[in-house]
Amino acid sequence: MAADALVFRRVRAVDPGRGLDARVDVVVEGSRITRIGPDAGESIATSERVRVVEAPSAWLLPGLIDLHVHLREPGEEYKEDLSTGLRAAAAGGFVDVCAMPNTSPVNDTRAITEMLVAKAKSLGGTRLHPIGAITVGQKGEALTEMADLREAGAVAVSDDGRCVTSSSVMRRALEYASTFDLPVIQHAEDHALTQGAQMHEGAVSSRLGLRGWPRTAEDIIVARDVLLAEACRARYHVAHVSSLGTVRILREAKSRGISVTAEVTPHHLLLSEAALLGYDTGCKVNPPLRTEEDMASLREALADGTIDCIATDHAPHSSLEKDCEFALAAPGMVGLEVCVPLLLGLVHDGVLSLARFVDALSLAPARLVGLAVPSIAEGSYANLTLIDPGARVTIDPSRFYSKGHNTPFAGRVARGRVLATLVEGRFVHDESERDETGEL
Repeated sequence: MAADALVFRRVRAVDPGRGLDARVDVVVEGSRITRIGPDAGESIATSERVRVVEAPSAWLLPGLIDLHVHLREPGEEYKEDLSTGLRAAAAGGFVDVCAMPNTSPVNDTRAITEMLVAKAKSLGGTRLHPIGAITVGQKGEALTEMADLREAGAVAVSDDGRCVTSSSVMRRALEYASTFDLPVIQHAEDHALTQGAQMHEGAVSSRLGLRGWPRTAEDIIVARDVLLAEACRARYHVAHVSSLGTVRILREAKSRGISVTAEVTPHHLLLSEAALLGYDTGCKVNPPLRTEEDMASLREALADGTIDCIATDHAPHSSLEKDCEFALAAPGMVGLEVCVPLLLGLVHDGVLSLARFVDALSLAPARLVGLAVPSIAEGSYANLTLIDPGARVTIDPSRFYSKGHNTPFAGRVARGRVLATLVEGRFVHDESERDETGEL
C-alpha cells in the first residue's frame, strides 16, 4: 500500500539558502514539502498510510547536483549507460546530473540531446541534463547550433576532454552562447604543452620516468579565457580545476566582477601526485593529480567560494582501459557513489563547513546551469538527500551500481552514508533496501 505522506522525524535539516540548520520534522505529501518544524509530523505519524523515517542522527539536505559526469551513452555502453549511471547517481545522493558530450557520436546535435532527455525521463530516477558540445565533433573548429541544443534541453556547452585552444573560436563561442545565457564550460589544457604527458610535471614524474604535465598548461588557457569572457560579457566556467595558478586567476577575476565560475573534483581535493608512486592507473586522471601545495590551494579556494562547486567528473572505464600499462591507460575514475563519504571527511576535519559543503554540492551547481535551486521549504518540491554523517563505510567497488569500478579508494574506510534520495517526493534510492554490511 502506497503511503499518502512521508515524515522525516527529528532530522537535522540543513539548507544554507534559507539559513536553516535545525532539528525538525519535515512532512512530504505528494511531490512537495508541506510542513517543517518541531513535531510538525507528530499528528500524522501514527497513521498507517504515512511512512515515518526516524533518523535523529541524520542530515536532511537539499538534493545534490553534479555538474560533470560521463555516462558513456551513446557509443560506449559497455563502460556505463544511462540506466546504470543514473542509478549510481541516485545512490550517491544526486537528484540531478549534467552529462558531458564526449560520447560516440558526440552530443553536438538536437537529435542526440533530445534522445538523452527522453530516455532519462523514461527511467524515472535521477534527472539528466545534457551538456552540448561547443564545436562540431569537438574538433575545435565550427560552432554547434547552440540554439537547437538549448531548445532540446542542453543546460551548457563544453568540449570536455578537448580544450578549445583557438582564441578566435573560443571568443565566438562565448559570444554565441551568451545570447542564450548558456555557460561555456572549458576543459583548460594547452595540448601543445601536454602532448605525451602522463602525470603532473615535478619530482614524482621524474622519479617514475613519466613525461610530465605542467600546471601552466591549465593556467594559460584559463587566463586567456577570463580575458575573453570579460570582453564578451559571457558566462565562463572552468571544469575540474587542479592548479594553484588557476585559483589565483579565478580569485583576481572574481574581485573584478567577471562572470567566472569553477568546479573541483573530490580526487583533486583528496589526492596528490604521490598517489601515483606505485604506477596505479586508478589515479591517472585528466587533469592530473598535482602537488600537496596545489591540493591545499584548492581546499582553501573551495572553502572561501573562489571555487564555486564540487563536481565528480564521474568517468567509468572497464578493466580493458585500466588494467594495462600506465601510458596506455585511460584517464578518469568513478565518483558518483563515493563523493559523499569521501568528502564528508573534510567537514568532519573542519576544512569545509557543513553549509559550504551543501552549497557546493547542491545550491551552487543549480544556479550555475539554471536549474531550480533545491530548497527545504514549505511548498518546495521534495528534492532531498538524507545522509547519516557518522556511519562508517568501507568502499567496495563490487557493490557499485555503476558499471565502472575504477577507483583508487577501494578499501578505504570513510564516514558518511547516503540513506535516501528523493526526486519530487519519490524515493529514487533507499539504502534500507540494501543488506546491513557496512559496505558501499
